[in-house]
Amino acid sequence: MASEPSVLIIGAGFGGIGAAIELRRAGHTDVTVVERADTLGGVWRDNTYPGAGCDVPSPYYSFSYEPNPAWPMRYSLGPDIKAYLARTAAKYGVTPRYGVTVTGAEFTGDRWRVSTSDGPIDADVLVPAVGQLSEPALPALPGLDSFAGPAFHSARWDHSVPLAGRRVAVVGTGASAIQFVPHLQREVAALTVFQRTPPYVLPKPDREYRRWHRRVFPVERALFWTVGELATLGILGNRVVTRLVAALARRQLRRQVPDPALRAALTPDYRIGCKRVLFANDYYPALAGRNVTVSTVDIEEIVPAGVRTVDGVVHEADVLVYGTGFRATRFLAPLDLRGAHGSTLAETWADGPTAYLGMTVPGFPNMFLMYGPNTNLGAGSIVYMLERQARYLRQAVTLLASGVSTVDVRPEVAARYDAEVQHRLTDTAWTTCRSWYRTENGRVSTNWPGLVSEYHRRTKVLSRQDFLVSP
Repeated sequence: MASEPSVLIIGAGFGGIGAAIELRRAGHTDVTVVERADTLGGVWRDNTYPGAGCDVPSPYYSFSYEPNPAWPMRYSLGPDIKAYLARTAAKYGVTPRYGVTVTGAEFTGDRWRVSTSDGPIDADVLVPAVGQLSEPALPALPGLDSFAGPAFHSARWDHSVPLAGRRVAVVGTGASAIQFVPHLQREVAALTVFQRTPPYVLPKPDREYRRWHRRVFPVERALFWTVGELATLGILGNRVVTRLVAALARRQLRRQVPDPALRAALTPDYRIGCKRVLFANDYYPALAGRNVTVSTVDIEEIVPAGVRTVDGVVHEADVLVYGTGFRATRFLAPLDLRGAHGSTLAETWADGPTAYLGMTVPGFPNMFLMYGPNTNLGAGSIVYMLERQARYLRQAVTLLASGVSTVDVRPEVAARYDAEVQHRLTDTAWTTCRSWYRTENGRVSTNWPGLVSEYHRRTKVLSRQDFLVSP
């Protein structure tokens, strides 16, 4: 291989931009980032619904080497996060190629041939950084296309649709819905929220930052790193932490929902942590508003006039909004990737997505995923994880630059790692109910079964012994 490997990164969100910056900081200059959209940002570009923001404090939801002294509030909103990512990319000289859609890639002996809307691109190293939350999920409901009015997913918010004074139906009560529902409640004439499973909702200690807050950002970052580690212990089985967090959620529900019938409908009946724990101060008060109806009856079908539930009631609506999340377990599903022996990644992942350290897959040499299988978190900042993955990628590219042609994780190493991860996951809260963390066969393919400090240690040094290395 040439002394400077060429690297192609797919995606210009936090993962793709972070990977490119890490490589450039290490002196690797042959790095190309391609992005199908017309600007960077990933989820912070796509999700523009009212109130879209992060539930991780901003000093922690940022690159450690690039703190942002200008965060306006503890839990910053999407435009501020996207602006931060854009400024950081520009500072480190990362300029993606926009409007380039990748459809597939094939390993051709010692390089990757990548098929794109701009024609084929050859690269020594392929870095898919498309994320886990990039493909919106619509519910499998009859009549989905029959609704007579405007209908859209929260990740594809249609800002041209007027909402003031109208009847709006919202399907779903996940992390996006709890942010936009309060905004809708204040604007629309009538709001019907269809809830399948109530979430645990914790108080959100948000505030606008003043000058003195910004001087202690490093302390706040360390504080919330510690809080994330403690919360993870609860998900992993620590009963003291679990009881404390559950008590906080129940207390907020009691204080904010005085109506006993509504409170009962909003009370979760599963172990806390199984589904994503949410943070909001205005969600429960919004649901208790006079213009809001919460329906817990299963939906039978979508009809032209609105939503029909299994009890035969048609809930009429002028606008329909789906807050139904993403296809998080379908990693790289739109891409047709073929490895060294002709097998597709879909065939390799027939029993569920898996990758060594969430990054490398046997038979797919010189390919490193960002935000891959089992690297998501139940608590903490994914940016912290992405930095560790970028560091590991940088070591692989440096190894290739030393004269190595290919690196391919050993099958036995990957199999042993996956067996460990899945065994450890069996005792976590994530296996106790149905959620977007799990595939149809019940496998938890999204989440990391340990503390972020452990992931930091395990990815700190790339071990050459873990790979089949071709000179």
